[in-house]
Amino acid sequence: MEARLIDGNALATTIRGELAERTAALQARGIAPGLAVILVGDDPASGVYVRNKTAACEKIGMRSLQFAYAADTDPAIVFARIAELNADPTVHGILVQLPLPKHFDSDAILEAIAVDKDVDGFHAENIGALAQGKPRFIPCTPYGVMKMLESAGTPIRGAEAVIIGRSNIVGKPMALLLINHGATVTVCHSQTRDLAFHTRRADILVAAVGRPKMITGDMVKPGATLIDVGINRLPDGKLCGDIDFDSAKKVGAAITPVPGGVGPMTITMLLANTLEAAERAAAKETK
Repeated sequence: MEARLIDGNALATTIRGELAERTAALQARGIAPGLAVILVGDDPASGVYVRNKTAACEKIGMRSLQFAYAADTDPAIVFARIAELNADPTVHGILVQLPLPKHFDSDAILEAIAVDKDVDGFHAENIGALAQGKPRFIPCTPYGVMKMLESAGTPIRGAEAVIIGRSNIVGKPMALLLINHGATVTVCHSQTRDLAFHTRRADILVAAVGRPKMITGDMVKPGATLIDVGINRLPDGKLCGDIDFDSAKKVGAAITPVPGGVGPMTITMLLANTLEAAERAAAKETK
């Protein structure tokens, strides 16, 4: 039997329906959840991501604000905009689209965002809270992966989980989330000596390195749940993940496609974090 497909589009649609209801409930109280997105430069992929996020906000009734700057913009201008948004009570979430131009200090920009509006979950305080097992905002891609594992009925407590990639955006927070849910976690990367040794014992395998089809079926444990975070464009223009879908689906029990897997869930959990921020702000006002 081939692996069962974990359909990110379908799951995202279900969750967004729930988010739309919660958004409407806040609006009935006179509160309009709002997300501000800052884009610096003209990177085509970043532009697409921002448009997708804006469209997703609008579909569930959430306000979306965009602030676009040229690639050669003085970082001081962006810091000033972040300060304004931090002070604006009608803005509940702030997102700075990465990557930023080289003359920007990305860490400093992310740290400038107010902790309670950091809906990407990248602020050091929010990562620290996640490490302590008391997350306030969970980084969106790992958050989406956890929802997909839940929807697939994949047991996490006691499972062997292997993550390929150690980025601050996916790999590290993914490891923390799985640890918090009781998995035994191994994080692999470009310097891992025998990658297949680790992947073949993974009950849960999360690939997030950006190398097309690097994980083949012979590197997969029979019955594993395979989560492909990678998105790569092949010479023929087609998209593929870090997992060789055709060979891996013959071995694993469940697998995410590319596209249509983790991608839609990342944007969905951004909306969820923004709505959570708005609900927390509303709760403070009523105290």
